[in-house]
Amino acid sequence: MASLEEIQKAGAEIESSIIRTPLVHSPALSRMFNCNLYFKMENLQKTGSFKIRGALNKIMQERDKIGSEGVVAASAGNHAQGVAFSARRFGVPATIVMPEWASITKQEATKAYGGRVVLHGENISDCLDKAREISAEGPVFIHPYEDPAIIAGQGTIALEILEDMPETDAVVVPIGGGGLISGIAIAAKALKPEIAVYGVEAEVCASAWASRKKGSVESVSTALSIADGICVKRIGALNFEIIRKLVDDIVLVEEEHIASAILLLIERKKILAEGAGVV
Repeated sequence: MASLEEIQKAGAEIESSIIRTPLVHSPALSRMFNCNLYFKMENLQKTGSFKIRGALNKIMQERDKIGSEGVVAASAGNHAQGVAFSARRFGVPATIVMPEWASITKQEATKAYGGRVVLHGENISDCLDKAREISAEGPVFIHPYEDPAIIAGQGTIALEILEDMPETDAVVVPIGGGGLISGIAIAAKALKPEIAVYGVEAEVCASAWASRKKGSVESVSTALSIADGICVKRIGALNFEIIRKLVDDIVLVEEEHIASAILLLIERKKILAEGAGVV
């Protein structure tokens, strides 16, 4: 499990390669939900997602082990772009396995960052199996969420939130495989033990919620979701242990509410965000 010290080290390592994204207050939504509500604008991050944080940290840690075969990863899109961008930054090739339903936009963006895209399977689990198969041929495998270096990179978001706004008393985080919420929970709870950390999943793909209820890692059936970026049928075992210890609660959202949230952000903040972010 990543530690606060490892997250702080990751923050120092990747600082010059990422954007320090702002916290943006929403007066209208704050009134609507009776709180002071801020958005951490990782949609403005390089590659359009927080995923670059973990990818950069992992490649930096593994750069002495990466040979001419480069790296391989599995992703529906955001991790793909983060890994492709980071690999190009260090001059190594990247192969990305994406599900057959991955959006053309994310496929093309991944290719634009220099990644070689391989389409395989119906879900992230299928992609992970294929990526591990490719890794046996030489490339270093970069897991999208179940890796301490990935978790530490994602956790740098919490460092920035609490540096910019120490009075923060709750953080709400999307859950797919669990890498983002794991890193944020570790850093946030270490720096401010009384802070609350809440996870949110799409109801059609609620592995973390089901695992928490069962007390062990559970696979769930999945359906196509507008929040495709967090549609992961089995949460990482490492991530589950962190969530079980540090996350205060997990809630589920229905597809119609995700769509409504996308529209609400456009109307009230002129922000266009993907389903995985708005949950």
